[in-house]
Amino acid sequence: MGAVYAILIYLVQTLLSLYLVAMLLRFLLQLVRADFYNPISQFVVKITNPLVIPVRRVIPGYAGIDTASLLLAVALQIAGIAVVFLIRFGAIPPLVPLLLGGVLGVVALLVQMYFFALLAMIILSWVAQGSRHPAIFLLYQITEPLMAPVRKLLPPMGGLDFSPILAFILINIVQIALQHMAAALGVLGFAPWLS
Repeated sequence: MGAVYAILIYLVQTLLSLYLVAMLLRFLLQLVRADFYNPISQFVVKITNPLVIPVRRVIPGYAGIDTASLLLAVALQIAGIAVVFLIRFGAIPPLVPLLLGGVLGVVALLVQMYFFALLAMIILSWVAQGSRHPAIFLLYQITEPLMAPVRKLLPPMGGLDFSPILAFILINIVQIALQHMAAALGVLGFAPWLS
């Protein structure tokens, strides 16, 4: 594979990753009922609206879950895997591994987003404790539904909160399982977050 193909794959994966993060962030923001008037929430809604609004007319939300955003994320992941596969091998992969790879890719990206959100919250708790920045508030709203059950399992001890360590262990276990499933399906490496 030449440099042109490597650059093309890099560009496809990077652009797809950025838009997928925005689409999944929109899904998460609605799922956790985050502040809609937060400027970051408004930005995410504006950049994802061109795809979400037409799909939402056909596929409405269900029980507070933004199914249109989630299905769009899976469709984008499937399209990204197909394009990378086409560039690398000159063919589109079989349908079933492609669909399963799309679902696994979205789940893997969601897990990776939570990993970095928790890491950011830990760092910000040291350097910007008590800050009212919109990004910090949004990170808290996204991570707290995950951290609340973990804190019940491992409550703060002596004023120290060790629950993020348990959350990181659980996230790493899920990431390892997803990588092995992706390898078994033959789609490992077609999305940066499945490597």
